[in-house]
Amino acid sequence: MVCGHGSRNRLAVAEFAALAEQLRARLAPVPVDYGYLEFARPILRDGLERLRQQGVRHVLAVPAMLFAAGHAKNDIPSVLNTYAAETGLVIDYGRELGVDLKMIQAAGARIREAIATADAAARARGEEPVGPHDTCLVVVGRGSSDPDANSNVAKVTRMLVEGFGFGWGETVYSGVTFPLVEPGLRQVVKLGHRRLVVFPYFLFSGVLVSRILQHSQRVADDHPDVEMVSASYLGDHPLVLATFAERVDEVLRGDTAMNCSLCKYRAQVLGFEREVGAPQHSHHHHVEGLVESCTLCERECTGACQPDGVPIPLGGAAAAHSHDHAHGSAQEAEPGHHHPPYPHADHPLGPRTLRG
Repeated sequence: MVCGHGSRNRLAVAEFAALAEQLRARLAPVPVDYGYLEFARPILRDGLERLRQQGVRHVLAVPAMLFAAGHAKNDIPSVLNTYAAETGLVIDYGRELGVDLKMIQAAGARIREAIATADAAARARGEEPVGPHDTCLVVVGRGSSDPDANSNVAKVTRMLVEGFGFGWGETVYSGVTFPLVEPGLRQVVKLGHRRLVVFPYFLFSGVLVSRILQHSQRVADDHPDVEMVSASYLGDHPLVLATFAERVDEVLRGDTAMNCSLCKYRAQVLGFEREVGAPQHSHHHHVEGLVESCTLCERECTGACQPDGVPIPLGGAAAAHSHDHAHGSAQEAEPGHHHPPYPHADHPLGPRTLRG
């Protein structure tokens, strides 16, 4: 069972489904299904039910998450445990993709592709390509209220910077924490590098990847003397698929322990002491499988009729569930939302820059 997050963007949902199909072919004859935590169908319970209807009694569930934060640690396990208790199905839960050699190699391949394209364009203009020492790599992570997950993105950045020998490397985030993409890039351009390679460390396309491109372009427009190179997200790179298959093998071996030494739910992580021992439950029930009608064409819509990554705004409960997750007073007031306030919600380079 491949457990995804879900998106209101049809392209992102289709990419996830295609990856699940490739895993199904790779792991045959073992039955493989998938589901989403929110904003898309099938939901996790639907995928589990399809497996159960095939006679499956033991499920190996793998979170399709790059790093273990709230979704992998709380939300998905809550859904799986509830379903197991209701049906008697045995569900063993695997670990996230994590900081893994194959994942770093896949990331390196995407960066190498982008640089090769930029170098070829420079030569076509009769210019000498920018060298690695004049290049700054900017890795964009999803962003989380879990400092352990955020720090793992920074580790990936350092591995890539040292691997390529770039002049500098920075880590920014698409939401929740700081620095966000645009304010982060505006700090980076002050370093004076001739080329910035912006790499979204994401599995799939969607709203956030589109936002990264848009915010990068704003900075590029203000600094025409700096070459802004956009690398592709990870997608279904063969090494990503190989990592998923490895996580399944780990479940079979019983080797699925996540890194809990710096988990904010278990340890007294500086600034997050209030969250130690927090109960495990999902807050996504109000957007589970939600697909609303587009106000323009009155048809069910997940952003398909908008440019890639630009969603149709959802009304009602979905509008209250913003994945910018500022985790400030407004979210504390949301009924059924169990996150404590993110302690850095008002950081000048963080979530408040997305408001308004």
